[in-house]
Amino acid sequence: MAFQTKIIGREALMRRLDELVPEANKAAAVAKLEVAREAASRIASRAPAGATGAYKDSIIGARQADMPAGERPVFGGNPSKDPDATAVYADFTWKFLEHGTAPHLIKGRNGKRLAFTVRNGARVSVPSVNHPGSAAQPHIFYTWKAYRKAAKAKISRAISKAVKEATKGA
Repeated sequence: MAFQTKIIGREALMRRLDELVPEANKAAAVAKLEVAREAASRIASRAPAGATGAYKDSIIGARQADMPAGERPVFGGNPSKDPDATAVYADFTWKFLEHGTAPHLIKGRNGKRLAFTVRNGARVSVPSVNHPGSAAQPHIFYTWKAYRKAAKAKISRAISKAVKEATKGA
């Protein structure tokens, strides 16, 4: 006897799972949030040594529904339709740290001069500055790649445990 499978999509699968075992979706939501927070913690611990404490503190794992509308997650960038979706969020500078920057010219806006304080404390005003660029300091994608398999397993275990508990009395 051969088994037949039908691919129905994530939304339909979750709807069907909710019909059979409503606790499974709740358990998955809790596990997703734990995974996002653990991923954020691991990423923050591997942030570049020169990164500020403010940058490291900005790396958080949270539910997408709990974040302000303009916030975009580090991975993917588009909000999910899943009400329990989670993501890792960080200050926008993560892109420059992760991928580095090419040398470029920084000009004042609207014809204005750039004004800043240099290392010796002197105040300087110039029309433009040549930025030397910065080397890439990857810490996000490598960390997630190392953790991804364990993260998926954690969510799967939570769903399996909920299913087993729901079917124990049946």
